[in-house]
This record gives sequence, C-alpha cells and structure tokens, in this order.
Amino acid sequence: MSYVDGFVLAVPKKNIAAYKRMSTQAGKIWCEHGALEYRECVGDDLKVKMGTPFTKLAGTKAGETVVFSYIVYKSRAHRDKVVAKVMADKRLQKMPKVMPFDPRRMAYGGFKTLVEV
Repeated sequence: MSYVDGFVLAVPKKNIAAYKRMSTQAGKIWCEHGALEYRECVGDDLKVKMGTPFTKLAGTKAGETVVFSYIVYKSRAHRDKVVAKVMADKRLQKMPKVMPFDPRRMAYGGFKTLVEV
C-alpha cells in the first residue's frame, strides 16, 4: 500500500498565484526524486453542512482560503528516501525565504494508506 504526506494550510487569497508558482516548482523537484503524485488543491466548496469545515480546521481568517495538499509514495521507506533527496536538492534552497502563507499554521503528517481502490 502507498504512503501519503498530507498538508492543510490557510493561504491568503491574494497569495494564491505566488503559492502556485512555488508549489509547481516544488512538485517538480519531489517528482524528479521519486514521488508518485504531487497535488496542491485550493478550496472551492468549503461551506459544508456536515462535519467540521476545512476553514474551521485550518483557522482561516478573512481573505484566506484553504489549500489541501498531498504527496504519494510507494511506502514510508520510499517517502523517507525521497524526502532526504529533496531536502538535499540545491533548488529547494533557492525557494522564496518568505512563504506566501504562515508555515506555523500548517497541519502536516504522514499517513499509511488504509484503502486503495
């Protein structure tokens, strides 16, 4: 079964274009080093009537939206190898020092796949 790194973050709507540029560049680096999939998804239908809305989960403020992202790997061991290569990649060091979002408010974790259809 695959392994997934997942992210949820609040991004100011005015910074979505900058976030897209940054994550497009990062996604290419991750995939070059072996990630199977790299997805960055911006909130569209977030006013849900059931459960906890992503906006509440991410603690969005006025003018912000939610970005839900995930990276797929073959296994946790594969993920660990890919991430080590990515972190050593000089291109990642050239990414903007000022992020288009507040990284302290990002939720992140690694997940074992439970169901894969």
